[in-house]
Amino acid sequence: MNHTYVIIMAGGVGTRFWPFSRTNNPKQFHDVLGTGRTMLQQTVDRFDGVCPPENIYIVTSDKYKELCQQQIPSLTDEQILCEPIARNTAPCIAYACYKIAQRDPQANIVVSPADHVILKEEEFRRTIRTALEATAAQDILVTLGIRPSRPDTGYGYIQYIPDGESDSKNGRPLRVKTFTEKPHLELAKQFVDSGEFVWNAGIFVWNVQAIMSAFRKYLPETAEVFEEGTPHYATDKETSFIDKAYSLCKSISIDNGIMEKADNVYVVLSDFGWSDLGTWKSLYEVSDKDEHQNAVDAHTMLYDTQNCIIKAPKDRLVVVNGLDGYIVAEYDNVLMICRKDDEQKVKQFVAEAKEQGATFV
Repeated sequence: MNHTYVIIMAGGVGTRFWPFSRTNNPKQFHDVLGTGRTMLQQTVDRFDGVCPPENIYIVTSDKYKELCQQQIPSLTDEQILCEPIARNTAPCIAYACYKIAQRDPQANIVVSPADHVILKEEEFRRTIRTALEATAAQDILVTLGIRPSRPDTGYGYIQYIPDGESDSKNGRPLRVKTFTEKPHLELAKQFVDSGEFVWNAGIFVWNVQAIMSAFRKYLPETAEVFEEGTPHYATDKETSFIDKAYSLCKSISIDNGIMEKADNVYVVLSDFGWSDLGTWKSLYEVSDKDEHQNAVDAHTMLYDTQNCIIKAPKDRLVVVNGLDGYIVAEYDNVLMICRKDDEQKVKQFVAEAKEQGATFV
């Protein structure tokens, strides 16, 4: 376990969760589910017993360093890696992996976003340990694939090569055949009906030598940039080096840059109550609901209202009459009322609010 490390990616803004998620305080730093713990805190809690606390690294924007320190006070400065600019997930992962490699060349690493929901945490830990056993033994890149419950067009899909019923049931990694970004509905239906596709959870496991080899092969410019930092990691020169390094990196996801190209990618079929909680609709789906199928986290009076998600500060009374299938969300002087089926317009709302010079985005 001492060679196991966890990288938590916590730099996103979460625009689709506006007005709750803001540039200065994104959703991962909020108690989205009303549990008393923020999403970042829940993510750190989830890895209790998987690795030592000192082996957890959080990669975030330098704007959010203080929020990370407040919410996870056990973290040292060395464990919070601050990105000067957003460059998607490949540079984020490269930074953390090359820094860990300098500390421990035998490192076995889990990479997880900070804003996912995991309902079955013990099953999640079991799945992670299964993947870690595989990556400790061989140089493979493992991703977790969620067995689909519906033909959802909001997720990426992974096609795997079946290798016997026993392998899929005992959790052994299966070789990946293809990745497909968010498909249209008819294609998503075909994927689910085939039984050979799973949702891409965006959670990865690999040993540090395997991922550095992949960077050198598929993203050589990125590899070169972060390899040059080896003498500077964990020194007072690290910050200035990273500021320069990020200016040289192209913005690309780990999926597009490596996972879709590599020939040693495997998937562990998983079922641990996962949601990426990317939208209001996804929060509605994982929330408890009343007898009228309303998901409520607010002080409310509801009349002739069903299938809604309502989230507002508890010191406000929210009175709703005659709504069916709506998002009603209030936070920090912004009230948004929007049909759940039109939630893709939230990004448009944010963009237009910015154009109007609004400061609450």
